[in-house]
Amino acid sequence: MAAPITIPHSAGDYFAIGGFGIHWKIDGAASDKRFSVVHHPLAPHALAAPLHRHHREDEYSYVLTGRLAALLGDDVVTAEPGTWMFKPRNQWHTFWNAGDEPCEIIELISPAGFENYFRELAALWPDQTKLLRKYELDMDPGSVTELCARYGLVSARREAAT
Repeated sequence: MAAPITIPHSAGDYFAIGGFGIHWKIDGAASDKRFSVVHHPLAPHALAAPLHRHHREDEYSYVLTGRLAALLGDDVVTAEPGTWMFKPRNQWHTFWNAGDEPCEIIELISPAGFENYFRELAALWPDQTKLLRKYELDMDPGSVTELCARYGLVSARREAAT
């Protein structure tokens, strides 16, 4: 049997795009590529990403603190601490901090591999066009302005670019 493993809060690489953080916790290599885990802190009212769709991965978000909201297809859902949110592959979605306080989520990605998108994004920021094809990810950057206006948000990515 393998020795027990613990992952302290401070462990793992960290990168932030404005009000959206990526803190790597469990890489796919540790799970035989079955899943990966990242910790996402979100600033108040921060939009994490434009509308996008994964073709290979499902995402499961567990809310630690704050209030998470997401547009899943045509539905807006919110989740409080202790709640899981499922973002299935092939569904257009985005998510944001719907509150005035910081929000933190744990994101389980299955199968593993997409956690490396964030690593590569950190290295290439702000140009992510090469990564979209590699990770079979559709993204609608034009959705950011409308999403921010409709839900009273601040784009984490635009904030980081200024």
